[in-house]
Amino acid sequence: MRSYTIGRAARLLGVSPDTVRRWTDSGRLPTRRDDAGRRLIEGADLAAFAVALSQDSGQDDAEEDEPRTSVRNAFPGIVTAVTLGDVAAQVEIQAGPHRLVSLVTREAVEELGLAVGVEAVARVKATNVHIDTL
Repeated sequence: MRSYTIGRAARLLGVSPDTVRRWTDSGRLPTRRDDAGRRLIEGADLAAFAVALSQDSGQDDAEEDEPRTSVRNAFPGIVTAVTLGDVAAQVEIQAGPHRLVSLVTREAVEELGLAVGVEAVARVKATNVHIDTL
């Protein structure tokens, strides 16, 4: 499972690194330390937190009031759910306050290594959502 630094998690959640540090210091978001002493957040923990954060109606942090934008319709985020069928798959990405759902082939999910906790970018064109892994 992939782990994320405080800074990368902040970019994925659409908040400042200081906000993520406050969440980790308060115990809202679990971390572990690597060999260099950096705090890391497990991908599955970050995915669950991103979903909970998007559903939280309380906005305690000023950064959450700032507008969020998408450069050329790209939404960097974290995979929060993957539902596999025999041929097709449904992939959900939480990109800051945005939840994006894409229907892709099962083969694409497997080739991209998409799973809960994986960082990905949803690219939206008209009614289609395309997913790129980083």
